[in-house]
Amino acid sequence: MEKNYELIADDDGILVEKFDSTIVDENKYNHNNIIYKVGNSFKYKFEHITTQGEIKFFKVINDDSGWVFVDFNNTDSTTVRSVEIKVLNGNPMSEYIPGYSQTALTYKSGNNKGYSMSGAIENEGNVWIHPPRDKYFEILELNPFPYIKAPYDIGTKWTWRLDIGDSWADGRWKLWNGSIENKYQYEITGKQTLKMALGEVECFVIESDAKSRIGETKLTAYFNPKFGFVKLNYTNIDGSKTNLVLKEFSENENGR
Repeated sequence: MEKNYELIADDDGILVEKFDSTIVDENKYNHNNIIYKVGNSFKYKFEHITTQGEIKFFKVINDDSGWVFVDFNNTDSTTVRSVEIKVLNGNPMSEYIPGYSQTALTYKSGNNKGYSMSGAIENEGNVWIHPPRDKYFEILELNPFPYIKAPYDIGTKWTWRLDIGDSWADGRWKLWNGSIENKYQYEITGKQTLKMALGEVECFVIESDAKSRIGETKLTAYFNPKFGFVKLNYTNIDGSKTNLVLKEFSENENGR
């Protein structure tokens, strides 16, 4: 496919596609994707590990308006133990954010009917994705986002930043007032082959941390050029951990 865009850095340094104003194709940010093709879906299993080493999941309550932690040994059919990310057709986020320049994603937790939308950026310069952010997964907003930058070589380093408002605060992990600025540092530190439900998957290992006035978080991400971020090991703001592992990948052969 002929390249019809140039890469430019946004205000925070992520490389995004810039198109001529005459190109109005609603899928223009999706055509060059290898991982996040329209219709592809990624299902992750997850676990929360407390600072005491206890494994937890969560359950939606109050008619889908709230949630509570669930012990590992006290789960049932209503317990959320997975999250699915699916790539949408077109650019539906532009209805809410004019000029939206990302591939649109939906996020759905377990069997819940509700879902949210956000996005991914994928091109030859970098791959960046917003993590799940509904209910319990709001905790991940304070961590480094999954992000890899070319060249995909051991030793490649880069930085990023993001302002985060107190709407993401929760007494179950951290309360604060006003906005904080997270400053991130990333480095590709190695390569590793993981034995997964998908088979043996060769990955780049990206170590990252985020620091702000309220504390520090970390993420070790495992990235594969076909499946994307297949494993995410977070250290949260309160010292707890969140682990996500890709267990199912569905590819839409007709994705545009």
